[in-house]
Amino acid sequence: MNSFILLSLFAAVIAGKSPRLKFVVHEPSRFHFTKPENYISMYHQEGSDTLYVGGQAMIYVLTFTDRGVRDLQIPAASDQTAIDTCKAKAAPLELECDNFITVIQKVNDTFIVCGTNAGSPRCWMLVNDTVLTDVQGSGQIASASDISPPYPSQRSISLPADGSLYSAMSSVGGHAGSIRRTFGSQKLLKTENIWLLNPQFAGAAIIPSSQKFKEEIYFFFSEFNKTARVDEEPYRARIGRICTVDEGGIKALLADSWTTFMKARVMCGAGNTQQQYNNMKQAVVLTAQDKRAGVMYGLFSNAWGRTVICAYSIEDIDQAFSTSKLKGYSSPFIGSRPGMCVRKNSTAGGQNDIKNLGVIRYHPEIEDVIRPVGVAPLDLPTDDQITHTVADIVLAVNDEHYSVLYLGTEQGKVLKVLHTSEGVFIISQYSLFHNEGPVLNMAIDSQKGHLYVGTAMEVQRLPLADCSRYGDTCRECILSRDPYCGWDRARRKCIAIPPGYNVTSGALIQNLDHSNSSVCGEAAALKQRRTSPREVVVQSNTSIFLPCPVRSFHATYRWEKDNCIKNYPCLFSGDFCVLGPIIDTPLKEGVFRCMATEDGFKVEVISFRLVNDGRLLAASLASTLGPSLLLAVATLWLH
Repeated sequence: MNSFILLSLFAAVIAGKSPRLKFVVHEPSRFHFTKPENYISMYHQEGSDTLYVGGQAMIYVLTFTDRGVRDLQIPAASDQTAIDTCKAKAAPLELECDNFITVIQKVNDTFIVCGTNAGSPRCWMLVNDTVLTDVQGSGQIASASDISPPYPSQRSISLPADGSLYSAMSSVGGHAGSIRRTFGSQKLLKTENIWLLNPQFAGAAIIPSSQKFKEEIYFFFSEFNKTARVDEEPYRARIGRICTVDEGGIKALLADSWTTFMKARVMCGAGNTQQQYNNMKQAVVLTAQDKRAGVMYGLFSNAWGRTVICAYSIEDIDQAFSTSKLKGYSSPFIGSRPGMCVRKNSTAGGQNDIKNLGVIRYHPEIEDVIRPVGVAPLDLPTDDQITHTVADIVLAVNDEHYSVLYLGTEQGKVLKVLHTSEGVFIISQYSLFHNEGPVLNMAIDSQKGHLYVGTAMEVQRLPLADCSRYGDTCRECILSRDPYCGWDRARRKCIAIPPGYNVTSGALIQNLDHSNSSVCGEAAALKQRRTSPREVVVQSNTSIFLPCPVRSFHATYRWEKDNCIKNYPCLFSGDFCVLGPIIDTPLKEGVFRCMATEDGFKVEVISFRLVNDGRLLAASLASTLGPSLLLAVATLWLH
């Protein structure tokens, strides 16, 4: 075999913005569906080990432990009449003529479950985690078609807040989309049809306030853009906003509609360049409790399907809604600004001011455009599309809060990403599933420290603080830059930051803002690690390929022979730095050491001693198996 053909298979470049570490993880805390679930909804309550998953004609109640998963499956079949009607209508996909569970939410003590019911949406109450019954008591409820879409491919969003359920329905097939209050004791309200233009919803979040009446809900969506160029995706990303105290207008104007709805355009791209991402696919918000500060992360795509994430300041968004001019309106405001949150029963200059109601009715959009922090999208890998994201806010050892993003990909992987004022650092990549497929949904439990990840075939739980994987030295722990983890000097272990950790008296160390392990205090005393060379006996006519496992993808790797007399570069093959016989690299007798350099420290990863026994390998075996066999055998030694 021509050695150069084999070498070409090894040629690869490790990107600078790759995950630092890559893990293949098959935790025991995983559940396999008995059939593919191509649409899944999730509900998880903080501090619980139970995850509710809505599938096709089934609700899965999954209780996770460190040893496995207990499951309870609750059938939720469609009405036969609805199925017959659906098939007669020639639904978009006949497969969708079933009851796909699209909404599982807990409002006060009521578990609301809604499904497509074969094109005729229906809602139930889940009682004692076992029985589905008709919704009754506990307040008023809107039509099920305002909560659940008729088909699972139509995106909907539901969010419980302050004893009510808020629902956002995407537009499909000529049906206008809407934002509604759909369940609870407060008045059920909706958006006016002229406010939204074929919206496709991406998420919703509560924006807390120390003054309860100022609490808001943001809705994230994309709207149809009638003025889009031929080469531009026909969408514009938006943020819509309503106040939770909103009780509607007066009989003559906005009686059953929001009086506080406002919307703003959201930009995601490289400054003012043509490279813009206009289709918002998902959005998540991180806020500190009772504070209007925080960050919103939006997942966007462009016309070519590339996905990026842009970050936005909640303070900037709040400022824009509070001060921006209204599009198409130039007259001075009379009394309070239209659309502001005011206390219930407040009338003077407030929600019921008929002039302000008229302004909001016809001019709900603000002029200011919401632009991302740092102007451009986050610097993330582009070789795999992002399909879903969740985020967490972590209090670190330095008493500062840090954002951690978990990005699910088209290939079923999860990226763990630290976001700081300086940019992003990709902590690790998890390969989780036996059956590779897109991540469809995720849920995060900050209180108990778990991440739930679902594909069409299975659901798996991961620890947020996965500290033991980083290594058994201070340097390896610090270079991980994982805000969940710190180095315990006394126990000499990388451990999870315990709840209630005292930053003043605690002895844990971290360094999250830079890849700098000097805080370990080991620089002066660090001795270069030596490994025991593994002996390889070489026949004289055989090509040798020596593999070195790549642990940190942010390190640089080189081979050295006989104590640094000469250096040799790597040829990358997957997760291995390979030394092969190329020009000026005679793999003859001697000791070859693979060295990794990161953060100014050089560490020996593995070493081989080549010994020539002087014999010739059979020509046919050498030409067909020799090179790959020696690589494969050597690779097996590493496991």
